[in-house]
Amino acid sequence: MSTSEERPVIGALALQGDFAAHSAALQRLGAVVRPVRKVAQLEGLNGLIIPGGESTTLIKLMDVFDFWDPLKSWIEAGHPTFGTCAGAILLAADVQSPAQKSLGLIDITVERNSYGRQIDSFEGHGTFCPESGATVEMDMVFIRAPRITRVGADVESLADCRGDTVVARQGHILVSTFHPELGAGSRLHEYFLQMVQPTLK
Repeated sequence: MSTSEERPVIGALALQGDFAAHSAALQRLGAVVRPVRKVAQLEGLNGLIIPGGESTTLIKLMDVFDFWDPLKSWIEAGHPTFGTCAGAILLAADVQSPAQKSLGLIDITVERNSYGRQIDSFEGHGTFCPESGATVEMDMVFIRAPRITRVGADVESLADCRGDTVVARQGHILVSTFHPELGAGSRLHEYFLQMVQPTLK
């Protein structure tokens, strides 16, 4: 990124959850980050982070601020979007244990709180395997994390931990079941910015 014009502008959905840590990680990589609390603030963004948090609370806030249809249309228009933990639940086509409202934009099934309650949160070690390039070892922080139990035919499994897919991509949509903003390194945020780069004018 040699000029300010080339810096991607990434939104961080700031209704609830750990959007500040994502923002800091992206800013360290040279991106401009804007908090998104109103639908109008999606205008002018090159990509969006939907952070982890409490998915039921996030759903209620999206109801209050009428985010559902505008956000779905914005993502469907081709804007790169990265959902982590609760964000992955929100983007999934199918949510179980229990069933829950979602945007249905990536063809995966997720099982909520599959690894246990808050007390069962853990730090794991897994591998990230992008479509091209070497496999990267990665520390992964799981907090009341969902589990991806089904990956659709058009979805790429990009990382695993303990035998589970923990990062998946379908086109311009990326999800992780852990919190990359809390682990060591910035590889997933770098990867997301690489997804964003071709969309810059």
